[in-house]
Amino acid sequence: MSTTVSTPDANATCTYCGARIFDHDPICVRDCTDDCGSPTYFCNYACLSAHIDENDLTAGNACEWSPE
Repeated sequence: MSTTVSTPDANATCTYCGARIFDHDPICVRDCTDDCGSPTYFCNYACLSAHIDENDLTAGNACEWSPE
């Protein structure tokens, strides 16, 4: 699986709050279980975390640990 790395536009905005990502500490997220689609940008980890919580994105996707 290969991915192309590129810098987003200087005016790219956060998927969650709409702030300019480069005014903060930007994070790029891709869904690589679906052909590494278009990147989604968040201005910081707080917005990424809120987006995950509000969209229930961990349900059914969390790794399971078993001591066996």
